[in-house]
Amino acid sequence: MENQDTYKLLFIYNANSGLRNALLDSAHKILSPATYDCNLCDITFGVFSENTGWKQFREGSKVSMEFLHKDEFTQQYASKFGHKFTFPIVLAVTHDKLEVLVSTQVLNDLKSAEELIQLIEEHVG
Repeated sequence: MENQDTYKLLFIYNANSGLRNALLDSAHKILSPATYDCNLCDITFGVFSENTGWKQFREGSKVSMEFLHKDEFTQQYASKFGHKFTFPIVLAVTHDKLEVLVSTQVLNDLKSAEELIQLIEEHVG
C-alpha cells in the first residue's frame, strides 16, 4: 500500500463505546486478562491510561488516525462501504475504499505496541 493513497488509518476496537462499557472492559482486563477480546485495546492502553510509547508514536505520526469502537464504526462506515469486518482491525481509508492494513488475526498475535508501530511504519511509513 502506498502512503499517498492512504487518507487515514482507522483503528477499530473490539469493544463498544460508552462509560459503562469502558468500566466493564477495565474490570475484565484486571480480573480475566487472558479472556479479554480486544488485543488492540490491550497493547495500546493499560487498564487506566494509554501506553506511553504508543501515545508518542500516535502524536508524532504524519498519518491521520481515527480510533473507533465497533459500534461507532458500524454507524459511520459499514453502510457506506458495505463491508463486514472482524474486530479489532486496522483499516486504511483511501479515496474510494477501505483496505485491511492489519487484520484481526495479526493484531491478536501481537505482543506489544512496538510490534504494531513497526507494522504500521512498514505499510505507510
